Amino acid sequence: MKYICLVYLVESDMGAMTKRDADLCTAESLAYDDALRRAGHLVVAHALQPVETATTVRVRGGKLFTTDGPFAETKEQLGGFILIEARDLNEAIQVAARIPLARRGSIEVRPIRELCP
Repeated sequence: MKYICLVYLVESDMGAMTKRDADLCTAESLAYDDALRRAGHLVVAHALQPVETATTVRVRGGKLFTTDGPFAETKEQLGGFILIEARDLNEAIQVAARIPLARRGSIEVRPIRELCP
């Protein structure tokens, strides 16, 4: 059985860290990823780009609607995760618009941030 661990944090707190503390946090995170990998637990791990890079996609009545940023009605909960490859944000939005649940809920599209050691 697989699980996804969604990491929630206060971005402004992370942005207020000194470079040294941010580098230490990244190093610790990558070291833990490596430990999980060696133990056979890690499938994939990625940090996300800041929340302002997100785009939310909805399809209603066959029409595509997008909203800058993560926006979901409070009654909506995260119900899944699909990792895709796309040429750019526009292509990613088109891919997200074809996800069947876009007609019932919303799909948040956010670029992956690469963390290099």
